[in-house]
Amino acid sequence: MTSVSSALQAQRAEVADARAIHELVSGFARKGEMLPRTMAEIYENLRDFSVIRDGEEMVGCGALHIMWEDLAEVRSLAVREERQGQGLGAVLVRAHLQEARDLGLATAFALTYQPAFFERLGFRQADVMTLPRKVWNECYRCPKFPTCNEIAVVYDLKAA
Repeated sequence: MTSVSSALQAQRAEVADARAIHELVSGFARKGEMLPRTMAEIYENLRDFSVIRDGEEMVGCGALHIMWEDLAEVRSLAVREERQGQGLGAVLVRAHLQEARDLGLATAFALTYQPAFFERLGFRQADVMTLPRKVWNECYRCPKFPTCNEIAVVYDLKAA
């Protein structure tokens, strides 16, 4: 695994990043590796997103979406395939976890097909039904509900 350059950091997404975020997320969604996000969803939630840029190119993105007073979801985490294995996804997740701590949240979670990645960052697997605000606020509207095979992973922000 090649280490990421220390110069590459997570930054707040800008309006100009929306199309690149949509393209990156859509590429993984077409392969069934993550849920799709419409352009409207990207714009509506743009303040949730962080990106990593290498020069002018956006090479990764992710969002921290607040679900409730104690809970946030790390979602839409994507890194260009040719840049995977360089630690960029970890940079994004760590930035989201720090933001969640700064906001005073107790727990962060993600639904993923890559639980080992999140476990390396200190998350633990959990039953999605322990996240009722996610399930009943969003999951039930998803075409994969109730047979979704994403794995819930949870991070205790107060213990870390």
